[in-house]
Amino acid sequence: MPQVSVITAVINGGHHYLGDAYRSLCEQEMPPGWTWEWILQEDGTTQIPLRELPDDPRISPGYGRPGRACMARTVALSRAGGSLIRALDADDLLTPGALAREIKILEEHPSVGWTACAALDLQPDGSLTGVTTDPPEGLLEPGSIVASYEAGTMPIVGGTCCIRRDLIFALGGWPALPASEDLGLMLALEQIAPGWFISEVGYCYRKHPTQSTEESRFFDPVELRARRVLIIERVAAMRRLGRFGGSREDTTDRG
Repeated sequence: MPQVSVITAVINGGHHYLGDAYRSLCEQEMPPGWTWEWILQEDGTTQIPLRELPDDPRISPGYGRPGRACMARTVALSRAGGSLIRALDADDLLTPGALAREIKILEEHPSVGWTACAALDLQPDGSLTGVTTDPPEGLLEPGSIVASYEAGTMPIVGGTCCIRRDLIFALGGWPALPASEDLGLMLALEQIAPGWFISEVGYCYRKHPTQSTEESRFFDPVELRARRVLIIERVAAMRRLGRFGGSREDTTDRG
């Protein structure tokens, strides 16, 4: 049976919205024959977040030594059985129909390797707010996302990607960054496979005072620069080595 593996990293103290995330999964109406599994990985070994999970055979809990979300997600990937991989932050929500829309695009367009979708901010009062910078529905122009990032804008939320299994394994999962790992993965995906933007909202990004992007260290200028350099240099290296499966110049010393 075809399956979407939804991967969530969680820390002790950051697990209080897991019930909402689970309900958003249960509300997904899957295409005929499809199902989902939820793979949770604690970034740490307390096992406290995992105790609050419901008894559902579709849930695969795990834990391990801490290494930030990038490592927890990549370790969780080892338990993924799905042909499609979808991240879901522990405090965020999928909107009804999100997974079905992603499956539909990837089934109808075999050459498309991944999708991203429109997202809204879920405010503490329950209201939803959005932006007007989304690209149009359809194929994303190669290089357009990294160009936006280099220009200081980011029209797409990296955490909305749904990815073919082979692609994310080929890239080694999420890059080893202290933050912005979703963005780093999406920009790498853009270099090796066409992407598709779904204009219907599929993700609600919860805003709250304890989220990781509100931490002061997230804005530390030294770390910000390091993250940016690593993301851009990786993309530049991938471009030099060849994009979209094209042949690359042989640099082997033939003697």
